[in-house]
Amino acid sequence: MDKTVPSAAEAVADIPDGASLAVGGFGLSGIPAILIDAIFAQGASDLTVVSNNCGVDGAGLGVLLGKGRIRRVIASYVGENKEFARQFLSGELEVELTPQGTLAERLRAGGSGIGAFFTPTGVGTQVADGGLPWRYHPDGSVAIASPAKEVREFGGRRQVLEEAIVTDYALVRAAKADPHGNAVFHAAARNFNPNAAMAGRVTIVEAEEIVPVGTLDPDAVHLPGIFVHRVVPLTPEQAARKDIEKRTTRPTPSSTTGAST
Repeated sequence: MDKTVPSAAEAVADIPDGASLAVGGFGLSGIPAILIDAIFAQGASDLTVVSNNCGVDGAGLGVLLGKGRIRRVIASYVGENKEFARQFLSGELEVELTPQGTLAERLRAGGSGIGAFFTPTGVGTQVADGGLPWRYHPDGSVAIASPAKEVREFGGRRQVLEEAIVTDYALVRAAKADPHGNAVFHAAARNFNPNAAMAGRVTIVEAEEIVPVGTLDPDAVHLPGIFVHRVVPLTPEQAARKDIEKRTTRPTPSSTTGAST
C-alpha cells in the first residue's frame, strides 16, 4: 500500500481542535518541523502534546506553544524554553512531568497494546506518592496535582504502576522511508521518534528521502510500516532544515596563539 501524501498540509488537514499528539524529537534533534509548521498553518488548537520537551522559543513545538495552541503537555523536562516555563508557572498550561525513560516506555507500551507497567523509577518521590504540580493558579498555588499511583513489590524491589500512552496522532521525522512506511532514523535523531510513532492511532512520517520498497534492509528498519499511516516526502530544502538548539564554538588554534593565517 502506497502511504505517501503529497504535502505536509494534506497530511495534517484532518487534525481537529483538542487532538492529542505524540511528537518525536529531543530538543530540536529529529523533530518533525515541517509537520509542526503545517499544523500551525492549519490552525488546530487546544492540543495535548506528548513529547520529550516542547521545543525552544520560536522553534519546533515552541511555535505552537507561543501562540497558545497547546493546552496540556506530557514531557520529561521544560528545558530552555522560557515561554514553556512562563505558561506553566502562570497557570496557563497543564504540564505532566514524567521521568524520561518512563515517558519513552509509556509511549512504547501504548503502541504495543500494553495498558500499564511497573517500574522502580520514581518510587519514594512525588512521581509515585502524588502531589506533583500539573497546573498552577495565577497566584502560584497548585490548582491540579498528580494523583498517587499504585506501588507493589517485585523481587524485593518496590515499583510504581505507570499507564501507557496512546494519542490520536503521532508526528515523526525519518532520514529514509519507503512508500509502505518502513522508516530509518539517523543517529541521535532516532531518539523518541520510534516510540512516538508507535503510540499514535494515526502516525505521520515526514521523510528526508523516499526510497523504493525493498531498498531498506529489513534488519536495519527502525520503524516498521505497520505503525505508519501517512508518509510525507520532503523537498531538498525542507530536508536540509535542521535547526540547532544551542551553537557552541571555540577559537581556532591560530586565534588563541596570535599566529597569522
